[in-house]
Amino acid sequence: MTPVVALEGAAKTYDNGTKALQPVEFAVGAGEFVALLGPSGCGKTTLLRMAAGLLAPSAGRVRWWGEPALPVRDPRRKLAMVFQSPTLMPWARVADNVRLPLDLAHVARDSADAQTNAALALVGLTEFARHFPRELSGGMQMRASIARALVVDPALLLMDEPFGALDEFTRYKLDDELSALWRGRALTVLFVTHSIHEAVYLATRVIVMTARPGRVIADVPISAPHPRTSAFRGSPEFAATCARLSAMVIEASATVA
Repeated sequence: MTPVVALEGAAKTYDNGTKALQPVEFAVGAGEFVALLGPSGCGKTTLLRMAAGLLAPSAGRVRWWGEPALPVRDPRRKLAMVFQSPTLMPWARVADNVRLPLDLAHVARDSADAQTNAALALVGLTEFARHFPRELSGGMQMRASIARALVVDPALLLMDEPFGALDEFTRYKLDDELSALWRGRALTVLFVTHSIHEAVYLATRVIVMTARPGRVIADVPISAPHPRTSAFRGSPEFAATCARLSAMVIEASATVA
């Protein structure tokens, strides 16, 4: 089956000479939840931005659904990205923030409002549609950002450490909500995180990268069935997998190209 997104020898050196990524080779299949792990500055965000089509590789290529360019007009092949911070417009109400991608695409207002209401319902923010971002907690702001990504009904969801700034309780709750959305919407997810525990809890595969310039040193399947619960977090399997990945990340942090 053709991968949703594939990096084929994709490397990145910036104009200032900084070598962010060595050639990277991996693919994400339909329905997978793939987490990217690695030390700070290893190129995870660079890789994710290339997968989003926001950054061109210096060498190699990226393919989406087997094509060398994003098929933007194909409704079955849309992607959306959630950044590290919610990046909401502070002067606009939550519903207006969520509807923004549809407004930019000139979707008819009645249809856009219906899609916005559906996306808000998915993340539990229906009651807060008329609030401003400053009136929401950090976790609720991130839910709004996720709703804005989901409003276009993406087949591929790219997430750059979206829960990293949140407290542990909120992070666990949003992990569960994201996992339910992934299953319920049949999404394909590529997810950057610094948390080994989060990666093991959410992902079907974990990609481990070395220190900059980043390269892939491990591709680890996580075979525990979904849905996963707090019982999985307390299981010997979870602990063993986290310990194995922790050792890999320590090795990756010491690796110099």
